[in-house]
Amino acid sequence: MHAPALVSSLFVLIWATGFVAARFVAPHAEAFTFVAIRVVGVAFVLIALALWRGARWPRDRAGWLHAGIAGVMMQGVYVIGVFWSVQHGLPAGIAALVGSLQPLLTAMLAGPALGERVSRRRWLGIAMGFSGALLVLAPKVGAPDAAGIPVPALAACLAAMVAMTAGTLWQKSRAGGADLLTNAAIQFVGAALLAVPVALLLGTGRFDGSAPLWAGLAWSILVNSVAGILLLLALIRRGAVAGVAALLFLVPPVSALMAYGLFGEALEPIQMGGMAIAILGVAIASRG
Repeated sequence: MHAPALVSSLFVLIWATGFVAARFVAPHAEAFTFVAIRVVGVAFVLIALALWRGARWPRDRAGWLHAGIAGVMMQGVYVIGVFWSVQHGLPAGIAALVGSLQPLLTAMLAGPALGERVSRRRWLGIAMGFSGALLVLAPKVGAPDAAGIPVPALAACLAAMVAMTAGTLWQKSRAGGADLLTNAAIQFVGAALLAVPVALLLGTGRFDGSAPLWAGLAWSILVNSVAGILLLLALIRRGAVAGVAALLFLVPPVSALMAYGLFGEALEPIQMGGMAIAILGVAIASRG
């Protein structure tokens, strides 16, 4: 396997484990508390890396503000929503599927928000993506049995996906030319400014300090966030960003397989078919 493909595949595997990590730490820490500690830790690591590399920081207040606003939505609201939804019963594979719909919503809003024309092929992909997602979600939403999908958890994950979309559009329109490493550091500072007060006001502070929890926290900070960003930087230098975009369509099934192996989370045949349709729709809508 060529180096860009290897790095791209590793990047996707790391991204997929983010949803599994949320499920892994759920029994050991309350979601708001865990996310606050996580984003503060990531912010410190990224700031140290940016200073060590001599990365370029924004020269005006607007650059800091735009990166911070994007971070509140992309690294704050999104991560809080995903962790809370998984902790409240949403399967990790379903959370990954909902997250994968973000490019579809971005494509729908690209016209009014960024002035981009949405082609018929992209509309076809959007329709396929949402149809596939409905096939996955409809059989289990609100079901009374233990395998049902809790409506509040699903709603929180959908809200997180909308926040990620809004943050992506904000980033593209206001901070697209910023240095990637310092921009990411400022984003996590913005996320911390949201997550810490939320944890203090709404969280229970539950953090049992067990070995699995510390392992999950270390993974979330050093691997999911920091290593993922460094791999992205390496891919951009190699010109392999298109490969990342294509491989990201594999995140939901990879997350579902991980969740099945680790936690016994399983999907019915109609849900697996719907996931395949949704992934194909995202691929069609995001192509080019």
